[in-house]
Amino acid sequence: MTRYQRTFGMAIGMGLIAFSSVFAQEKEQEKEANPTPFLVHDRHMHHHNDHHATEEATEKRFFTTRSSNVMLPLPTEDDAFVFAVFGDRTGGPDEGVNILADAVRDVNLIEPDLVMTVGDLINGYNKTDKWVTQMTEFKTIMNELLCPWFPVAGNHDIYWRPLDDPKVLPKQHEQHYEMHFGPLWYSFEHKNCNFIVLFSDEGDPETGEKTFSKPAAQKVSEEQFAFLKQALERGKDCDHQFLFLHHPRWLGGGYGNDWKDRVHPLLKDTGNVTAVFAGHIHYMRYDPQDGIEYVTLATVGGGQSSKVPEAGYLHQYHLVTVRPKQVAMAAFPVGEAMNVREITGELQQQAVKLAQQKPEIQSTLSINSDGPQKGTVTATINNPSDRPIDFTLTPSSRDSRWSISPNHTHGHVKPGESQKITFHVSYNGKTLDDSFQGIDLVLAQDYLARTTRYAIPEVTTSVDFKIDPEMIKDDAANRALSLNNPGDAIEIDSSELKLPEGPFTVEAWFNAESYSDRVGLVAKTQSSEFSIFLNDGKPSASAHLGGKYRAVHSEEAVPTGKWTHVAAVRDETTISLFVDGQLVDQKQLDPSWKRTTNNLPLFIGADPDKNGSPVSFFHGQVDEVRVTAAPLYSKTFKPERRLKATDDTVLLLNFDQKIGPWHVERGPNKVSVGVQGAPQLTAPLD
Repeated sequence: MTRYQRTFGMAIGMGLIAFSSVFAQEKEQEKEANPTPFLVHDRHMHHHNDHHATEEATEKRFFTTRSSNVMLPLPTEDDAFVFAVFGDRTGGPDEGVNILADAVRDVNLIEPDLVMTVGDLINGYNKTDKWVTQMTEFKTIMNELLCPWFPVAGNHDIYWRPLDDPKVLPKQHEQHYEMHFGPLWYSFEHKNCNFIVLFSDEGDPETGEKTFSKPAAQKVSEEQFAFLKQALERGKDCDHQFLFLHHPRWLGGGYGNDWKDRVHPLLKDTGNVTAVFAGHIHYMRYDPQDGIEYVTLATVGGGQSSKVPEAGYLHQYHLVTVRPKQVAMAAFPVGEAMNVREITGELQQQAVKLAQQKPEIQSTLSINSDGPQKGTVTATINNPSDRPIDFTLTPSSRDSRWSISPNHTHGHVKPGESQKITFHVSYNGKTLDDSFQGIDLVLAQDYLARTTRYAIPEVTTSVDFKIDPEMIKDDAANRALSLNNPGDAIEIDSSELKLPEGPFTVEAWFNAESYSDRVGLVAKTQSSEFSIFLNDGKPSASAHLGGKYRAVHSEEAVPTGKWTHVAAVRDETTISLFVDGQLVDQKQLDPSWKRTTNNLPLFIGADPDKNGSPVSFFHGQVDEVRVTAAPLYSKTFKPERRLKATDDTVLLLNFDQKIGPWHVERGPNKVSVGVQGAPQLTAPLD
């Protein structure tokens, strides 16, 4: 017995003596308790194969300097390997070679032992010169694989067009294929597995016609059938035999019954044929029969309907893991393999820069009493990163009466450079009715690293309109903002809130209909900035100063159904909370403490999460929200029911007028006001 075994044996024995009763109790508890209380599905429990064989950990293979009662089983050292299978590169657009190249890039990150194909390698259906050009392109791309790859002939690789061409060869492009790709059928062995490649476009033996829609042309010739028998015989002692061809003849239909009547019985009788792979139909399909797995692949650049991508209508490849007694298969979308070695801290910083930037927008759009006027919107797309970017910029509106040209644009921007795009805009309506909506610009960007296109989350930016001052009513009836539904909030972009470092006042009137344990009233916090919260109805305020939150609280909850004024005031030496003009809490501050800023939006009726999305919603009405770059209150005061702008006002929302979808902001900075959900103005208040 080794020292490792003695040590673990003693540990286990002592554990059994000392903890046997506890262990028994835990077992009984496990029977009663659900060991996975947060699991909501059982998809991981449906196994195709058995659990892998393991062996006991021994001193030879396992080492630790710790003591534990847990014995970790080790995998057996069987000779497992992985191979990939590519679906059709064609038929489809010539540009499909880019998807093929992405598949090569993916598989090189995985490094299987080999890559198999299932035919339709080139577009074909042409003469020699174009055929050779396409063949060269395909092989050039595939030869970038780090592992060997093996061709299979499909109809696109063999069929010649036009058939009345006087130079057409007797068997069309078969000669060219074998000259440049390899034999039409062959087999090879690898790690005690036999790989057999078949040719499924031999044609009608009587007429020579090549087609995949007539059963007479979809039979295995006697010559190839004899080869298949010999190849299977050569692999009879292998762990597995795998077959590859282009047409999934086992599906019948136009393929006829030759496979069913002649080929399948031969494969079945052989006893160790594990799987047969094909393509052609451009979608995935699985048809096991008599212990043989018949597998049809989709595409790696061929024409793709994308009808239901997750149900197999997509560009994908298979990875097959082979063990002596079982085989695992999984499909992977092309382009989804992530290059671990490329995702450095620097790359992430560059990607975050792009995710945080918005297009710079200059708008000549305006609205007056006659309605929206014609104008232009010019957007500047900057590239602050160290790599090129591709982008798509799309104007968007829920109002179909806008006419915008162009309706989208694509661009490529080198590092440190920028590109301008101008949209011409007109409105096919005269008045601002209830269905009027503004315009957003949606920016989609790709960061072009050396081996990967990194898609940056889309950024949506509202386009500003110049409002005719005559449309803004100084004597508008007093209303309030109603936030009745989850998701309702007002959003002020960080770039619009020009609050300098130093003293400030944030205040609002509110009338709650209900509370929860976390309620944001006016908030921009995320380990930074400032907020007013109404958790369980108790007002509180905080500002992130000197590296941490400095908070003030009310111990009393504000009842629902009552209009209440709340104000948070930061001066040079204190932060204070006022409720209905009464000072309810105050904390001392160090004058040197600076406010921690962020780029997140300010929400009215919610709080931003780390991604800038609203959470912790307020339910009720809000009115008279004002942010001031000065400490307005230092002692008890009577709150004004209608607030006015001062020279220090940063934001003022009286919530008494909308022009179209826009809430009128009455501060000197003309702040753009965004909307989340569907908040509404109330009827005039008493």
